[in-house]
Amino acid sequence: MGLGKTHLATTLGYAACLESRSVLFTTAVDAINTLSAAQAANRLKAELKRYLAPSLLCLDELGFLPIDKHGADLLFQIISLRYEQGSTAITSNRAYRDWPGIFNNDSTLTSAILDRLPHHAETIVIEGKSYRMKDEIES
Repeated sequence: MGLGKTHLATTLGYAACLESRSVLFTTAVDAINTLSAAQAANRLKAELKRYLAPSLLCLDELGFLPIDKHGADLLFQIISLRYEQGSTAITSNRAYRDWPGIFNNDSTLTSAILDRLPHHAETIVIEGKSYRMKDEIES
């Protein structure tokens, strides 16, 4: 936490915008909540298009809050439909080995997600002390 993951994703989005590419930046939980509300209103297909359309989708903070089975299924739809169709940047403070815990301990769903995401991808691991806490640590 506080290592610059969101800043890096924002920078990728900014660079894409400079190249006239479309970008959508949202948190994973906000995407799930939006899709869940759309599904309840029979607008899921239309709302999914919003997440499929941009050249780059940035999903921030995956794993910061728990995701139930329904939310995991909705997030899988985004990832699966974007696979090899558009770029997706995901920030998380969890290692891949810990992702089943993010997805309600559904190992099948987690395997399906991890089968798609790292393919054609770069994984950047950022280690170190929290930038936000640097003043507290130095004191």
